Amino acid sequence: MNTPHVVVVMGVAGTGKTTIGPLLAARLGVPYAEGDDFHPPANIAKMSAGTPLTDEDRWPWLDAIGDWAHGRAGLGGVVSCSALKRSYRDRLRAAAPGLVFVHLAGDRALIEDRMSHRQGHFMPTALLDSQFATLQPLESDEAGVVVDVAGSPEEITARAAEALTELP
Repeated sequence: MNTPHVVVVMGVAGTGKTTIGPLLAARLGVPYAEGDDFHPPANIAKMSAGTPLTDEDRWPWLDAIGDWAHGRAGLGGVVSCSALKRSYRDRLRAAAPGLVFVHLAGDRALIEDRMSHRQGHFMPTALLDSQFATLQPLESDEAGVVVDVAGSPEEITARAAEALTELP
C-alpha cells in the first residue's frame, strides 16, 4: 500500500481486533479508532445481556464508523469493526470508498479460549456461535486480506502488514 488507506480490522468477537488494530495502526503510522466506542449504550446493554444485535441496532453504529473512516480518507487510519456481513461492509464502503479490510480469522476453539480469558469486555462467549453463523467472509471483489490469528499479537500484526503491502 503506497497511499494511506483506511483499514478496517474485522472478524468475529475474540479474534483480536482490539489488540491487533492499535498495533497495526502504530506499524502503519496512522491513528487507531476502537469500533466498540462507536456503539450506542443500548447496543452495549443488549450485548452485555447476551442478546445478539439486530441489523437495525447496527446501522447507527456502522454509520458512525463510516463517518470516522470518511474523515480519514487520504490520511489513513485503522478502525476495528466486526463487519461480519457483506451488507455491513458495503455500508461502510458507501460512507468511505476505498476502505481496505483485514479479516482476522481462525479456529473457533482458539477464539473461544481467548475470549474466556479476557477481562472487562461486554461480549460473552455465549454469543460466539451467533457471530460465526452471521459471518460472511470477504468476497473476491472486496479489497482486503484474510490473516490467521494463530500466534502472538506481534506475529499476527506482521502478517497483516505484509499482506496489506501486496494489495493493489
